[in-house]
Amino acid sequence: MTIRTGFTEGEVCWTDLQTSDVAAAKAFYAAVFGWRFEDLPTPDGRSYAQAFLGEDLVTVIAPQNPQQQAAGAPGQWNVYFASSDAQELADGLVHAGGTLEFGPEEVGGTGVMVFFAPPGGGTTGAWQAGSHFGTVRSGEPGALAWAELLTPEPQSAVGFFQQLFGQDVTEYPQDDGGKYSTLMVNGAEVAGIAAVPADAEGTLKPGWQVYFGVSSVPGAVAAAEAAGGTVLIAPDGDEEAGTIATLEDPQGGVFSVLEV
Repeated sequence: MTIRTGFTEGEVCWTDLQTSDVAAAKAFYAAVFGWRFEDLPTPDGRSYAQAFLGEDLVTVIAPQNPQQQAAGAPGQWNVYFASSDAQELADGLVHAGGTLEFGPEEVGGTGVMVFFAPPGGGTTGAWQAGSHFGTVRSGEPGALAWAELLTPEPQSAVGFFQQLFGQDVTEYPQDDGGKYSTLMVNGAEVAGIAAVPADAEGTLKPGWQVYFGVSSVPGAVAAAEAAGGTVLIAPDGDEEAGTIATLEDPQGGVFSVLEV
């Protein structure tokens, strides 16, 4: 277990879920992870839900924006990197080969948000901390455990994030001849980047994959199925990666669980 009091530039600091049904998503994720929730209003009269482990904030479940609603989009988990200056990051995106999608926008004094895409796509968030710095817990059951970008242009994406955040990179050869790259900050791995695995091309889409820790992957899978979720990739007992499974919530939000 890691208790956080802040994040360094380029670390993954936060996740949130945008969904078509906040109440239903709360019931599902409470069943899987044991989260408790506190509801807060949004400017348009709807509410979002802060998710807690004990007294510690670990993520948020929020309503979809109007464009997502109109398109009938499935739920989406977002990943955010810590940034010391969201405006400077946004200004440097084009030179690094990325695309600005939203922001920078101040979020009620809690921080400044930016959404962008690296080469090859994959909506990515950056967060400049105000009163909110990110998840308080990580690497334990019910908390963020890992994040990875699946992209058709992994090497271009690696170079992009290095230029944007100054991260180091470690590469691991894969059985299919490709590479799994990890972004590193101060010697610690903070996120992965890879191509969509050939055997998962019909199941996983390019974009960020969020992993939450669990004490038992089979137990989490059973809880998810009982709560109306779907198993996309059954538990995998990879000795190096740990036991993992990929699930879909009833509103279409895709996430993975990792035994910690």
